[in-house]
Amino acid sequence: MRTAWADGPEFVTQCPIRPEGSYTYRFTIEGQEGTLWWHAHSSWLRATVYGALVIYPKKDSSYPFTKPNRDTPILLGEWWDTNPIDVENRAARTGAAPAISDAFTINGQPGDLYNCSSKGTVIVPVDSGETNLLRVVNSGLNQQLFFTVANHKMTVVATDASYIKPFTTTIIMLGPGQTTDVLITADQTPARYYIAARAYASGQGAPFDNTTTTAILEYKSAPCPAKIGSSTPPVSPSLPAYNDTAAATTFTTTLRSPSKVDVPTDIDENLFFTIGLGLNPCPPGNICQGPNGTRFAASMNNVSFVLPSNFSLLQAYRQGISRVFTTDFPAFPQLQFDYTGNVSRALWTPATGTKVYKLKYGSKVQLVLQGTSIQTAENHPVHLHGYDFYILAEGFGNFNRKTDTSKFNLIDPPMRNTVGVPVKGWTVIRFVADNPGIWYMHCHLDVHLKWGLAMAFLVEDGIGELQSLEPPPADLPQC
Repeated sequence: MRTAWADGPEFVTQCPIRPEGSYTYRFTIEGQEGTLWWHAHSSWLRATVYGALVIYPKKDSSYPFTKPNRDTPILLGEWWDTNPIDVENRAARTGAAPAISDAFTINGQPGDLYNCSSKGTVIVPVDSGETNLLRVVNSGLNQQLFFTVANHKMTVVATDASYIKPFTTTIIMLGPGQTTDVLITADQTPARYYIAARAYASGQGAPFDNTTTTAILEYKSAPCPAKIGSSTPPVSPSLPAYNDTAAATTFTTTLRSPSKVDVPTDIDENLFFTIGLGLNPCPPGNICQGPNGTRFAASMNNVSFVLPSNFSLLQAYRQGISRVFTTDFPAFPQLQFDYTGNVSRALWTPATGTKVYKLKYGSKVQLVLQGTSIQTAENHPVHLHGYDFYILAEGFGNFNRKTDTSKFNLIDPPMRNTVGVPVKGWTVIRFVADNPGIWYMHCHLDVHLKWGLAMAFLVEDGIGELQSLEPPPADLPQC
């Protein structure tokens, strides 16, 4: 709280850290336990610059479940057989979609279903009868992922560093930026079992990495691989089809808070944001490789977000620097249409701008995130910096304010910081704007972020020091 200078996205809360420079991030964690993660927020550097951030219970307190025998971070990632920055830059030049990854990884290793990678496969050791905590993080750039452990059930206990009402499943789904903590009990025949992840790809006709990454859950009492024969593979898992939206929806709609929570009511800001892709005309004299010679774009409420380049938004706000951004981001679409139907081509080209939406300190905010079928529809993992929020409901088609409010869970909705907006669907979140600063909200598919699927909230200071943003640190990077 009050430490927006340590949030990290370049040109939003800070300027980039210069080569051979440094910046110490100082921030306060309040009310969170479980697993978060840290990562680069400059171009596609987070393809390799990321790690787990584990928040244990306070001293003299404990987990709301039996303490596991051990816990293991499982970081899912994406890997290109080339410099990912070159992949990003090539797409920026041509306006086309970037090349898909060549592999997924678990803790940096693709696993032995890929050529030439079996020697680096990650081993997770277990003892028969023990219960272990797996802290699963989707650190990938551009892909939602299904995750499973062969022949083992998982009890989901937390998401995005918030505890949930435990439930048992064989499949979890994570969008980039999401974390899920699961308990597994080593109750199977001592052997070697695949831990596996593969794509959930909801965009019709969109190319994706259709490979499977693996690690190995290895019982310590299992026969040595050399004794049973190196050709004997671990037990294989069953994963959903890449386009199994029903499986993804079953998982996300089962999430609940452990007990009744204080959901914000008496809403001050009732917002409605459309999200989706689009196409821009090719500038004169250029050769563009998007559909029919265009360039891919993306937007919220038909505004494709453009980052500043000389100052960060937060720096400009606190120092009163003009003409860096405007505060006229629309609270709702300026033109209503059949968002998930056949959208007129006249609506495919978004406007551009560096626009933020201003919130008074303490405002109670309800936000409908409405997916669109412009160009192509798909599931969008939307992340809000600086806040956790309650997910009241999700559904398919166009959100209907008259009928869909009856679906709201106002008793025990889950709390997260990243929500998947269903393909051709919507989701509704609520939060209280009690953390001053400028906070980026964006699709966590980095390909879409680069195309402009983002905006920012400017949360004003409240009354007194404890409701105000701290002064900028002395080592804040300069542009």
